[in-house]
Amino acid sequence: MYTTILLPQDANKKFVHERKRQLKLEILRFLYKNGSQSIPDLSGNLEHSTPTITRAVESLIDEDNLVINLGEGVSKGGRRPNYYGLNPEAKYILALDISRYYTKICLYDFVCNPKIEVKTINEGFETTNDILSFIKVEVNKYLSDSKIDTDKIVGAGIAIPGLINIKTGMSYTYLKEDEPAHVIFKDLLNIPAFVINDTKAMTLSELYFGKANGKKNVLYLTVGSGVGLGIIVNGKLYHGTSGYTGEFGHIQVQPDGKLCSCGKIGCLETVASGRVLIENIINDLSKGSDSIIRNMVNDDFSSIDANTVTKAAQKGDFFSIQKLAEIGERLGQGITTLIHLFNPEMIIIGGDLAVAGNFITDPIQHSINKYALQKIKRDANIVASEIGENTTLMGAYANTMNAIFNVS
Repeated sequence: MYTTILLPQDANKKFVHERKRQLKLEILRFLYKNGSQSIPDLSGNLEHSTPTITRAVESLIDEDNLVINLGEGVSKGGRRPNYYGLNPEAKYILALDISRYYTKICLYDFVCNPKIEVKTINEGFETTNDILSFIKVEVNKYLSDSKIDTDKIVGAGIAIPGLINIKTGMSYTYLKEDEPAHVIFKDLLNIPAFVINDTKAMTLSELYFGKANGKKNVLYLTVGSGVGLGIIVNGKLYHGTSGYTGEFGHIQVQPDGKLCSCGKIGCLETVASGRVLIENIINDLSKGSDSIIRNMVNDDFSSIDANTVTKAAQKGDFFSIQKLAEIGERLGQGITTLIHLFNPEMIIIGGDLAVAGNFITDPIQHSINKYALQKIKRDANIVASEIGENTTLMGAYANTMNAIFNVS
């Protein structure tokens, strides 16, 4: 459907023209999914003759400007072949990460290099009354200040928290409008829009750019203000029937526990989230607990975040190490259930607590060792994400590219 963004259909739909167009789309899709390729590689994988592929690639370079010659590659015997890839400057993707408390904007080129530096604004769904008007103003300012050719922007990828129905496109948590979320953002930004849940965006980012790349069955846990779950099955992001998979943080673990933001009692994220970690640390420090965190923040406890705690732990601060271990222990108990259900080859810890590295993954592993069946747990490698703070933006980009190239 969205491939017409790249190569518009001929109004007359002449058979020969359409056949050539479809071949060029096949080439573009293959380059997107597999990276740079030689003519022999494309010919063999797409099952077309070398002359046919050569003509199509030349047209994509000279006429469409969507492909570039990357020069000679490594020889597999004989002459070194030229390799071809997507032209980074051909098109741009606008990516937005709209969270509860902040918004990030980035313009990426066609191969996910930031064209403009990421802009972070400390306003989000729960701090701004009219989030849509706010987004429109900030995006227009961001693009206007950059002075780039906005005609090259072919789509906007938007990641937002909460429930999004993949069949209807409706957002039921924050965008309580009468229209699908992608329609709302398309009208707002005047470009095709592709909306995805933030945890699923992070999972896509890990699948394309991180530790899940090349893996088949992976679970991605984002641990921040809540606890979200992304599921990769057979190398693809799993959505479920309506797109509501991954509400792992709202599984009850304490029947007599605290009230959760979802309205239920004793959910996992009330005892094992980044928010709970910081709340517990601030509470204990306020009661006089000893930690180097006090000096690190000059007794301004409101400035404590996951980075603060991690840096203190790296300096040997027992208090910080212990608090991370407590969260890891509780997460591990919950993750044990996931291991028994999914038998994954890898579990990736992302979100705010990913920066803690082994200080969070080791306690999780220790907990799993106690509660999981031995034969099943041996298959699951527990690691921390290393993509960094723009994981969600990169996932929004990937979701948009997938839609444009019709990749599931």
